[in-house]
Amino acid sequence: MPIPNFQQLMLPVLRFASDKQEHSLRETIEHLADEFSLSEDDKKEMLPSGRQSTFDNRVGWAVVYLKKAGLLIATERGKFTISPRGLEVLESPPKSIDTKFLQQYDEFIQFQTRREKDDSNTENEKAEQTPEELMESAYQSLRQELIDDILKKIKTCTPAFFERLVVDVLVKMGYGGTRKEAGKAVGRSGDEGIDGIINEDRLGLDVIYIQAKKWDKSNLISRPEIQKFAGALQGQRAKKGIFITTSSFTKEAQEFAARIENKIILIDGTTLAQLMIDYNVGASLVAAYELKRIDSDYFDE
Repeated sequence: MPIPNFQQLMLPVLRFASDKQEHSLRETIEHLADEFSLSEDDKKEMLPSGRQSTFDNRVGWAVVYLKKAGLLIATERGKFTISPRGLEVLESPPKSIDTKFLQQYDEFIQFQTRREKDDSNTENEKAEQTPEELMESAYQSLRQELIDDILKKIKTCTPAFFERLVVDVLVKMGYGGTRKEAGKAVGRSGDEGIDGIINEDRLGLDVIYIQAKKWDKSNLISRPEIQKFAGALQGQRAKKGIFITTSSFTKEAQEFAARIENKIILIDGTTLAQLMIDYNVGASLVAAYELKRIDSDYFDE
């Protein structure tokens, strides 16, 4: 039989998780490959990128969609368990689970609406887009989904882990010299309103003061928090600071940071996740595609 598409795999994935145990993506893939009696050739069939098997990719996306609908719960990296909602679905199981079935859940509608908006997915709009534009739209949609997943994962981390995460991002960006040196600096200041100090370059010609807050996205960073940080910088006669949060900043906080003499860079949760993706902190490459054009110079005689 042909390899099932990712929607055909949703109900089997949910049934597999019905034992209420924690399962890894790999064991789920192996179980479903046996359930669908896939041949070795089927299991080895690769995506055009050559970086992942087609079946592995489809099982992975089935899991993602079930998570977005709240039928599965992510436990740790690459692992999940069934949710109470998922168990309710299996009490009177449908013939199949697809995206239409998942639309009964608000969380999934929000996820789907965002993807549709990012993808510009109406037929008329797609017809007007070039192949490059379609690829860019799909890329941005996948990137936004990864940003959301990263922020959800950070929310479950301890403050100590968040501190290390901030260090890793800054070091990858070229600040702080070595990881060891930066790790000693961040979290050791002890000054009110300052969580750490990191070198601006490897030689330490200037330093940057850091404030990091792991707040829920609904708890915005307001102007008083920035004022407090600016005051701490002045107390240290410091000129530069970075305020990092998993939340966002109010308009008043942004305006205040923009007009004061001290240079304070505000990094909200979305920007932090984007930096993690760009600098491969907590995100790894799955596939890379190269777009090439004909080299006219080569054919000039």
